[in-house]
This record gives sequence, structure tokens and C-alpha cells, in this order.
Amino acid sequence: MTEDTIKYMKEAIRQAKKAYALGEVPIGCVIVYEGKIIGRGYNRRTTEKNPLAHAEMIAIRKASRRLGDWRLEGCQMYVTLEPCQMCAGAIVQARMDKVVIGCMNPKAGCAGSVLDLLREEAFNHQAEVETGVLEKECSEMMKAFFKELREKKKEGQETSC
Repeated sequence: MTEDTIKYMKEAIRQAKKAYALGEVPIGCVIVYEGKIIGRGYNRRTTEKNPLAHAEMIAIRKASRRLGDWRLEGCQMYVTLEPCQMCAGAIVQARMDKVVIGCMNPKAGCAGSVLDLLREEAFNHQAEVETGVLEKECSEMMKAFFKELREKKKEGQETSC
């Protein structure tokens, strides 16, 4: 694991903390091209009431706008949670070179957990995948978020009776 890998994943974690502060599932993402961050995103599905407002989709849109092209060849994505099927599909479509993942998502991940869309040989493009980067920090943030969510739901149920 390189210093740059850690630096960019820490920035993805900063993005995830923005989502957390909004009450969103804390997922953050950055896209890097030639050593510079060209796209940032954090989960905003609930805030925007939009099922497409995933951290990866937001970052891809910003990176594409910045490069002036839908092709993100030569780019690397750093994301705190393994991408879902929609985001993995967008990554393949954008022709991203590499995806660096903090923690895996055994219930919905499509970079090796449930499916492996990023390395599907039948597609015209595959992305290199690196997993487990700052895994403990990414995983603990997710666990804390869902623990708080369960506690809030429990408190709401107790006071509504």
C-alpha cells in the first residue's frame, strides 16, 4: 500500500463523513487522474431523494465534466465501500483503470462479494481492484452509523407507544 493510496482513501473517508453528518449511509469516493483528484462524491440518496445519488456516481459525473469526456481511462477510484451493481456498471462503462476499496459489502457488493462486475471477462473493459485499504476505519464508520440508526429507530418506537 503506497502513501498515495492511503492519502486518497483518507480523502474518500472525509467525503463519507460528510454523508454521515447528513444522516446518509457514510460512503465517500474520489477519482484521481495523473496524481490529482478530479472528482469527489458522497452518498446523497436520501437528501436528494434520488436512487442514483451514490458517492461513485456523483464522483464519476464530476470527473467526466472535469476531463470533458465520458471515458475515464487513466483514472483510479478510491471508495470506502465496495460498489453496488449500478456503480460497478458505471465504472466499467467509464473505462476506469483501477478501483481501490476500503471495505467489502457482502450483501450488495459487485467487485467480488456478490458479483464481480469490475473483472467480468465478458465485458469489453475490466478494472484492476485493490481491497482492504484502511478497511478498519471504513468498516467501523459503517458499523457506527447503522448502530446509531438502530438506536434511533428503537427510541422512536418506545416513545410512540
